[in-house]
Amino acid sequence: MQGKVTVAALQQMKRDGRKIVGVVVYDHQMAQIVDRAGVDIVSVGDSVGVNIWGQRSELEVTLDHMLLACKAVRRGVERALVSCDFPYGPMQAGADAAARAAMRLVEDGGADMVKLDAAADHLDAVRAVAAAGIPVWAQFGITPHTASRYGGMSNTSHELAGQMTEQFVADAKRLEDAGAALLDFTHSGPVAGPAVTGAVSIPVIGGLGGGPWLDGRVRAVVNAVGYLAAALDDTTDRYANVARVTFDAIQTYAEDVRAARQIRGK
Repeated sequence: MQGKVTVAALQQMKRDGRKIVGVVVYDHQMAQIVDRAGVDIVSVGDSVGVNIWGQRSELEVTLDHMLLACKAVRRGVERALVSCDFPYGPMQAGADAAARAAMRLVEDGGADMVKLDAAADHLDAVRAVAAAGIPVWAQFGITPHTASRYGGMSNTSHELAGQMTEQFVADAKRLEDAGAALLDFTHSGPVAGPAVTGAVSIPVIGGLGGGPWLDGRVRAVVNAVGYLAAALDDTTDRYANVARVTFDAIQTYAEDVRAARQIRGK
Protein backbone atom coordinates (compact mmCIF):
# COMPACT_ATOMS: atom_id res chain seq x y z
CA MET A 1 0.00 0.00 0.00
CA GLN A 2 1.30 3.43 -0.93
CA GLY A 3 0.93 6.46 1.35
CA LYS A 4 -0.31 6.72 4.93
CA VAL A 5 -2.31 3.72 6.10
CA THR A 6 -5.81 4.58 7.34
CA VAL A 7 -8.71 2.58 8.71
CA ALA A 8 -10.59 3.19 5.46
CA ALA A 9 -7.61 1.85 3.50
CA LEU A 10 -7.53 -1.32 5.62
CA GLN A 11 -11.24 -1.87 5.11
CA GLN A 12 -10.74 -1.43 1.36
CA MET A 13 -7.99 -4.06 1.47
CA LYS A 14 -10.54 -6.54 2.80
CA ARG A 15 -12.92 -5.74 -0.04
CA ASP A 16 -10.08 -6.12 -2.54
CA GLY A 17 -8.92 -9.41 -1.03
CA ARG A 18 -5.48 -8.06 -0.09
CA LYS A 19 -4.00 -9.39 3.14
CA ILE A 20 -3.25 -6.98 6.00
CA VAL A 21 0.13 -7.21 7.75
CA GLY A 22 0.30 -6.32 11.45
CA VAL A 23 3.20 -6.47 13.89
CA VAL A 24 3.42 -5.90 17.63
CA VAL A 25 6.26 -3.54 18.53
CA TYR A 26 7.32 -1.89 21.78
CA ASP A 27 10.15 0.55 21.00
CA HIS A 28 11.23 3.41 18.78
CA GLN A 29 14.03 1.64 16.90
CA MET A 30 12.01 -1.41 15.93
CA ALA A 31 9.08 0.84 15.01
CA GLN A 32 11.28 2.58 12.43
CA ILE A 33 12.42 -0.75 11.01
CA VAL A 34 8.99 -2.31 10.57
CA ASP A 35 7.56 0.90 9.16
CA ARG A 36 10.27 1.00 6.50
CA ALA A 37 9.61 -2.70 5.81
CA GLY A 38 6.08 -1.75 4.76
CA VAL A 39 3.77 -3.31 7.35
CA ASP A 40 0.23 -1.97 7.53
CA ILE A 41 -0.41 -1.93 11.30
CA VAL A 42 2.05 -1.34 14.12
CA SER A 43 0.42 -2.51 17.33
CA VAL A 44 1.78 -1.45 20.71
CA GLY A 45 0.89 -4.49 22.83
CA ASP A 46 0.38 -4.71 26.57
CA SER A 47 2.69 -7.73 26.33
CA VAL A 48 5.45 -5.10 26.62
CA GLY A 49 5.19 -5.63 30.37
CA VAL A 50 6.21 -9.28 30.21
CA ASN A 51 8.48 -9.26 27.16
CA ILE A 52 10.43 -6.05 27.73
CA TRP A 53 10.03 -4.96 31.35
CA GLY A 54 10.03 -8.40 32.99
CA GLN A 55 6.66 -8.05 34.68
CA ARG A 56 4.84 -11.22 35.73
CA SER A 57 1.75 -10.63 33.58
CA GLU A 58 -0.02 -8.09 31.40
CA LEU A 59 -2.25 -7.31 34.39
CA GLU A 60 0.61 -5.29 35.91
CA VAL A 61 0.67 -2.91 32.94
CA THR A 62 -0.99 0.47 33.55
CA LEU A 63 -2.34 3.17 31.27
CA ASP A 64 0.75 5.28 31.98
CA HIS A 65 2.94 2.35 30.94
CA MET A 66 1.05 2.05 27.66
CA LEU A 67 1.32 5.77 27.04
CA LEU A 68 5.10 5.57 27.46
CA ALA A 69 5.42 2.71 24.98
CA CYS A 70 2.93 4.21 22.54
CA LYS A 71 4.78 7.52 22.41
CA ALA A 72 8.07 5.75 21.67
CA VAL A 73 6.56 3.74 18.83
CA ARG A 74 4.62 6.71 17.44
CA ARG A 75 7.86 8.67 17.05
CA GLY A 76 9.24 5.89 14.86
CA VAL A 77 6.27 5.38 12.54
CA GLU A 78 5.47 7.60 9.59
CA ARG A 79 3.40 5.43 7.27
CA ALA A 80 1.73 2.53 9.10
CA LEU A 81 -1.37 2.81 11.28
CA VAL A 82 -0.44 2.79 14.99
CA SER A 83 -2.70 0.87 17.36
CA CYS A 84 -2.28 0.89 21.13
CA ASP A 85 -3.59 -1.76 23.52
CA PHE A 86 -5.82 -0.90 26.44
CA PRO A 87 -4.30 -2.14 29.69
CA TYR A 88 -6.50 -4.04 32.10
CA GLY A 89 -8.64 -1.65 34.13
CA PRO A 90 -10.18 1.26 32.20
CA MET A 91 -12.55 -0.87 30.13
CA GLN A 92 -13.58 -2.92 33.15
CA ALA A 93 -14.38 0.35 34.97
CA GLY A 94 -17.15 1.19 32.51
CA ALA A 95 -17.86 2.92 29.23
CA ASP A 96 -17.00 6.44 30.40
CA ALA A 97 -13.63 5.34 31.83
CA ALA A 98 -12.90 3.48 28.59
CA ALA A 99 -13.64 6.54 26.47
CA ARG A 100 -11.41 8.73 28.65
CA ALA A 101 -8.56 6.23 28.48
CA ALA A 102 -8.91 5.93 24.71
CA MET A 103 -8.74 9.71 24.38
CA ARG A 104 -5.48 9.77 26.35
CA LEU A 105 -3.94 7.08 24.15
CA VAL A 106 -4.87 9.07 21.05
CA GLU A 107 -4.20 12.63 22.22
CA ASP A 108 -1.17 11.99 24.45
CA GLY A 109 0.14 8.71 23.06
CA GLY A 110 -0.35 9.41 19.36
CA ALA A 111 -2.35 6.23 18.63
CA ASP A 112 -4.47 6.09 15.47
CA MET A 113 -6.56 3.25 16.93
CA VAL A 114 -7.04 1.49 20.25
CA LYS A 115 -7.21 -2.26 20.76
CA LEU A 116 -9.69 -3.62 23.30
CA ASP A 117 -9.16 -7.16 24.60
CA ALA A 118 -12.17 -9.34 25.43
CA ALA A 119 -14.27 -6.71 23.69
CA ALA A 120 -17.30 -9.00 23.26
CA ASP A 121 -17.75 -8.77 27.03
CA HIS A 122 -17.66 -4.96 26.96
CA LEU A 123 -19.87 -3.81 24.10
CA ASP A 124 -20.76 -0.59 25.94
CA ALA A 125 -17.08 0.34 26.05
CA VAL A 126 -16.71 -0.38 22.33
CA ARG A 127 -19.71 1.85 21.61
CA ALA A 128 -18.41 4.65 23.83
CA VAL A 129 -14.93 4.67 22.31
CA ALA A 130 -16.27 4.50 18.76
CA ALA A 131 -18.80 7.26 19.54
CA ALA A 132 -15.88 9.44 20.63
CA GLY A 133 -14.52 9.13 17.09
CA ILE A 134 -11.71 6.73 17.97
CA PRO A 135 -11.31 3.62 15.79
CA VAL A 136 -11.59 0.38 17.76
CA TRP A 137 -9.71 -2.86 17.08
CA ALA A 138 -11.86 -5.31 19.01
CA GLN A 139 -10.34 -8.58 20.19
CA PHE A 140 -12.41 -11.69 20.83
CA GLY A 141 -11.89 -15.45 20.73
CA ILE A 142 -10.37 -18.06 23.01
CA THR A 143 -7.85 -16.66 25.48
CA PRO A 144 -7.28 -17.22 29.20
CA HIS A 145 -9.23 -14.00 29.82
CA THR A 146 -12.25 -15.03 27.75
CA ALA A 147 -12.25 -18.80 28.32
CA SER A 148 -15.27 -18.79 30.64
CA ARG A 149 -17.36 -17.11 27.96
CA TYR A 150 -16.69 -19.92 25.51
CA GLY A 151 -16.66 -22.92 27.80
CA GLY A 152 -13.05 -23.06 28.95
CA MET A 153 -9.61 -23.37 27.41
CA SER A 154 -8.56 -26.42 25.46
CA ASN A 155 -5.34 -27.80 24.06
CA THR A 156 -7.26 -28.13 20.80
CA SER A 157 -8.42 -24.52 20.54
CA HIS A 158 -9.09 -24.88 16.80
CA GLU A 159 -11.55 -27.68 17.50
CA LEU A 160 -13.21 -25.69 20.27
CA ALA A 161 -13.44 -22.66 17.99
CA GLY A 162 -15.07 -24.79 15.31
CA GLN A 163 -17.68 -25.99 17.80
CA MET A 164 -18.37 -22.37 18.80
CA THR A 165 -18.64 -21.02 15.26
CA GLU A 166 -22.18 -19.68 15.66
CA GLN A 167 -21.23 -17.92 18.89
CA PHE A 168 -18.16 -16.36 17.31
CA VAL A 169 -20.10 -15.18 14.28
CA ALA A 170 -22.70 -13.62 16.57
CA ASP A 171 -20.01 -11.91 18.65
CA ALA A 172 -18.28 -10.57 15.54
CA LYS A 173 -21.54 -9.10 14.24
CA ARG A 174 -22.29 -7.50 17.61
CA LEU A 175 -18.84 -5.94 17.71
CA GLU A 176 -19.25 -4.59 14.19
CA ASP A 177 -22.67 -3.19 15.09
CA ALA A 178 -21.14 -1.58 18.20
CA GLY A 179 -18.77 0.36 15.98
CA ALA A 180 -15.58 -1.71 15.83
CA ALA A 181 -13.41 -0.86 12.83
CA LEU A 182 -11.32 -4.07 12.90
CA LEU A 183 -11.55 -7.41 14.68
CA ASP A 184 -8.77 -9.49 16.24
CA PHE A 185 -9.97 -13.11 16.30
CA THR A 186 -7.73 -15.17 18.60
CA HIS A 187 -7.50 -18.93 17.99
CA SER A 188 -9.91 -18.67 15.07
CA GLY A 189 -9.11 -22.00 13.43
CA PRO A 190 -9.95 -23.06 9.85
CA VAL A 191 -13.68 -23.51 10.55
CA ALA A 192 -14.74 -20.51 12.64
CA GLY A 193 -12.16 -18.22 11.01
CA PRO A 194 -13.59 -18.23 7.48
CA ALA A 195 -17.16 -18.10 8.84
CA VAL A 196 -16.46 -14.97 10.86
CA THR A 197 -14.40 -13.34 8.11
CA GLY A 198 -17.27 -13.77 5.67
CA ALA A 199 -19.94 -12.65 8.12
CA VAL A 200 -18.70 -9.10 8.70
CA SER A 201 -17.67 -6.26 6.41
CA ILE A 202 -14.73 -5.13 8.56
CA PRO A 203 -11.27 -6.77 8.47
CA VAL A 204 -10.71 -9.80 10.69
CA ILE A 205 -7.07 -10.17 11.70
CA GLY A 206 -5.53 -12.82 13.94
CA GLY A 207 -2.36 -13.69 15.77
CA LEU A 208 -2.30 -16.82 17.88
CA GLY A 209 -4.18 -19.70 16.26
CA GLY A 210 -4.86 -17.72 13.10
CA GLY A 211 -4.18 -18.62 9.51
CA PRO A 212 -4.54 -17.58 5.86
CA TRP A 213 -8.33 -17.84 6.17
CA LEU A 214 -8.35 -14.41 7.87
CA ASP A 215 -8.07 -10.96 6.27
CA GLY A 216 -4.60 -10.56 7.74
CA ARG A 217 -2.17 -11.60 10.47
CA VAL A 218 -0.44 -9.93 13.39
CA ARG A 219 2.65 -11.24 15.14
CA ALA A 220 4.86 -9.83 17.88
CA VAL A 221 8.18 -8.88 16.34
CA VAL A 222 10.06 -10.29 19.34
CA ASN A 223 8.62 -13.72 18.51
CA ALA A 224 8.89 -13.44 14.73
CA VAL A 225 12.59 -12.59 14.76
CA GLY A 226 13.63 -14.41 17.93
CA TYR A 227 14.50 -11.36 19.99
CA LEU A 228 13.53 -12.93 23.32
CA ALA A 229 16.16 -14.72 25.41
CA ALA A 230 14.06 -17.89 25.18
CA ALA A 231 14.99 -18.10 21.49
CA LEU A 232 18.51 -19.11 22.53
CA ASP A 233 17.25 -22.51 23.59
CA ASP A 234 13.98 -23.33 21.82
CA THR A 235 13.41 -24.78 18.34
CA THR A 236 10.53 -22.57 17.23
CA ASP A 237 10.42 -21.82 13.51
CA ARG A 238 11.12 -18.09 13.18
CA TYR A 239 12.07 -15.62 10.47
CA ALA A 240 15.37 -14.98 12.25
CA ASN A 241 17.06 -15.64 15.59
CA VAL A 242 18.24 -12.26 16.81
CA ALA A 243 18.91 -13.65 20.26
CA ARG A 244 21.45 -16.14 18.89
CA VAL A 245 23.12 -13.54 16.64
CA THR A 246 23.33 -11.12 19.58
CA PHE A 247 24.66 -13.77 21.96
CA ASP A 248 27.42 -14.71 19.52
CA ALA A 249 28.27 -11.05 18.85
CA ILE A 250 28.58 -10.19 22.55
CA GLN A 251 30.80 -13.21 23.13
CA THR A 252 33.06 -12.00 20.30
CA TYR A 253 33.08 -8.48 21.73
CA ALA A 254 34.09 -9.84 25.14
CA GLU A 255 36.87 -11.85 23.56
CA ASP A 256 38.21 -8.74 21.79
CA VAL A 257 38.23 -6.73 25.00
CA ARG A 258 39.97 -9.49 26.96
CA ALA A 259 42.54 -9.95 24.18
CA ALA A 260 43.27 -6.19 24.06
CA ARG A 261 41.99 -5.90 20.50
CA GLN A 262 40.22 -2.82 19.17
CA ILE A 263 36.46 -3.13 19.50
CA ARG A 264 33.98 -2.57 16.67
CA GLY A 265 31.25 0.03 16.36
CA LYS A 266 31.25 3.73 17.10
